[in-house]
Formats: sequence, C-alpha cells, structure tokens
Amino acid sequence: MSGQDRQPMTAQGKLKLETELRQLIHVERPSIIKAIEEARSNGDLSENADYDAAKERQAFCEARINDIQSKIANSEVIDIANLKSDRIIFGAHIVLCDLETEEEINYQIVGEDEADVKSGRISVFSPLARAVIGKKIGDIVEFKSPKGEKEYEVRKFFFR
Repeated sequence: MSGQDRQPMTAQGKLKLETELRQLIHVERPSIIKAIEEARSNGDLSENADYDAAKERQAFCEARINDIQSKIANSEVIDIANLKSDRIIFGAHIVLCDLETEEEINYQIVGEDEADVKSGRISVFSPLARAVIGKKIGDIVEFKSPKGEKEYEVRKFFFR
C-alpha cells in the first residue's frame, strides 16, 4: 500500500485490532506451537490428523497476524470526539429517513474492520456511506440497495 492508501479507523477500532493481535501472538501462537510439538511426538506425520490440523491453524493464525499488522500500519486513526463538520464525514452518526416508508435508520460511518450493520456501524466504503458522505441535513440521498433503488432524506447527523 502506498501513502494515500491509508485506511480510516476510529480509536476504538484500532484498539480492537491491537487486542486481537496480542491474543494471537501471546496466547494462540504458543498454543499452536505446543499442539504441533505434541502431534510430532505421536510419530508418523504423513497420517497425523492432529499435526495437519495444528499446521492449518498455524497458517491461519500467521496470516491473520500479518493482516492485522498491515491494517494497523496503514491505519489513519481519526478522533471522532474532535470532529466538527456541516457535512457528513467519516465517524458521523447519521439518521436517515426512508422516503418511501418514512422509517428512520441510524448508522455510524466507521472503518472497514469496525463495520457491523446489526450494531449500526457501516463501512466508510459501503455504498450507503459513499452515498451520504458530503451531504448535509435535508439533502436527499439516492442509493442502490440490495432491495433496489432507495431514497433517503438526511434528518440529522452528529459526532460523539
């Protein structure tokens, strides 16, 4: 990744990744090494399912460690508490009104690894976030959802 490929992330999102990384390095990795040693002591490795499973876990663990380290290295942590804008930007909590059903939806725009739609957090790279970024209260947002074309009105947004 080059310098302009910085990934926006909240401080909470970075902390979550750092916690997972510590768990993988200090708990999971030693546990896997021990499992490999135990499986090796059982003799013939060519038909040793425990050994194969431990090696597979090791490959997954090392790949995830590399992935998290890369994400942290390329992150741009944005302090949402200090954000102020008259337009929707990364970190904003948004309230949209579906113009067809009058139903309100609430989301926070967060980094890719922090997104969890069920918890009301959408990725800054999601189609909806892309559609609302730069909008202000009262703007109409047209958005292609999996259920078809939708129109929302920006009711409010805030930072906390």
